[in-house]
Amino acid sequence: MNWHEKSLSELSQAIFAKEVSSVELTQYFLKRISQYKGLNAYLDVQEELSLRDANFADELIAKGQAGPLTGIPVAHKDVFVTKDWKSTAASKILENYLSPFDARVVERLGIRGAGMVCLGKTNMDEFAMGSSNENSAYGPALNPWNTQYVSGGSSGGSAVAVAAGLAPIATGTDTGGSIRQPAAFCGITGIKPTYGSISRYGMIAYASSLDQAGPMGKSAADCGLMLNAICGHDQRDSTSLRREPDNYLRLLGKNWSETAQLPLQGLRIGVPEEYFAQGLQEEVGQAVRAALKQFEDLGATCIPVSLPKTKLSIPVYYVLAPAEASSNLSRYDGVRFGYRAKEYKDLTQMYERTRSEGFGAEVKRRILIGTYVLSQGYYDAYYLQAQKIRRIIAQDFQTAFTICDVLMGPVAPQVAWKVGEKSKDPVEMYLEDIYTLSPNLAGLPAMSIPCGMSTEGLPIGLQIIGNYFAEAQMIQIADHYQHVSSWHQLAPSSSVTSSGGSL
Repeated sequence: MNWHEKSLSELSQAIFAKEVSSVELTQYFLKRISQYKGLNAYLDVQEELSLRDANFADELIAKGQAGPLTGIPVAHKDVFVTKDWKSTAASKILENYLSPFDARVVERLGIRGAGMVCLGKTNMDEFAMGSSNENSAYGPALNPWNTQYVSGGSSGGSAVAVAAGLAPIATGTDTGGSIRQPAAFCGITGIKPTYGSISRYGMIAYASSLDQAGPMGKSAADCGLMLNAICGHDQRDSTSLRREPDNYLRLLGKNWSETAQLPLQGLRIGVPEEYFAQGLQEEVGQAVRAALKQFEDLGATCIPVSLPKTKLSIPVYYVLAPAEASSNLSRYDGVRFGYRAKEYKDLTQMYERTRSEGFGAEVKRRILIGTYVLSQGYYDAYYLQAQKIRRIIAQDFQTAFTICDVLMGPVAPQVAWKVGEKSKDPVEMYLEDIYTLSPNLAGLPAMSIPCGMSTEGLPIGLQIIGNYFAEAQMIQIADHYQHVSSWHQLAPSSSVTSSGGSL
């Protein structure tokens, strides 16, 4: 049985019907992980720990104490601290670090929460800083559609694991597009929920006012099922929202309007003109427009809208995010935990050498930028101005939502590029985030779903942006599209891993 092709609900049904046990399912995915090590999707795999949890899950099922996710394997991005597993954020400075506790997301999904089985920790850009997964201290996770191309970042390892069938579903984090962009590059579905919906407790911080966890899976329905498990207030996180948890699958299969003859009749889709301007790869634009036509066939209406401050999202983000990173990463000094330089004369030199040796080039670059914009004489000119523009960007969205229900456009200006193609020009890499940064700056929910393939055989993603707390509606919309399209069902069956094995 090809269990890696099944949805979460299908896996759950198979477990409850005793067609497969959690142990057997876990062994199946562990075998695939071992077989395709060349993709470099995982940074830490410990079969004993996975099988221990799988055995416990089978006991819960036998006792009738199981939930809809019990016994199903999951992969965690290495930005979530996980007890007994390495938690490195793909950085040398946290090499071999073992956390004494679990992140809230890991708790909620774990064997004593939703009952899922951890398969391992996935590769990522160091401290979630990057758009290609090339900034990992342990080498990039490779795109399973073509291993010469990047998987996207920073949650590239999670995207590769799901796309290549090395996990049924995975966790990711999104600071400026780090769930949506790798999901688009690898042909899977990924959701960044409203800021504050998921606790950041135990999530290694990059930019605290932007970081948000989310699911990465094969379909909108799968991602909604995981959202149900991980969303909710957490008193240990001061940014966690105090509101009743939603059922993100409550609208699944329902029409947009009760009186509608077509599934999405009455839905107003805003199409930002700035998302189809110069710089958009022609075949990406064609695929997104074809998807919009399918939504119209389902009854939706497309409305031109404007988000005039879109072009400012890059400079605003690359002032605010590095400023927060400069503060958050100051704790990595070699004193209390993590890497420490082996040779130094005094405390100052220990700090300098530890951070110089432990951090990668991109992390150093962002720390320096952040320290600069927070320094005396530049704080008002850069940081405060960026905060003001951030509020204006958020207002642009609210103006658009007065005439539409959701916004749709491309996830990225182009499909995945070749490994090494942009690594020497960080500014060119930053420009790839032009469509994904704004929702993070505004704290809005957004998702990526597959909508086409390039002539080179690389996936193309469609971005759906909703108003605050509109995740259930977004999943409803995406699910209707995935019932009439098959892009999300495609798998990289003919790809070749770097170790020579076919998927």
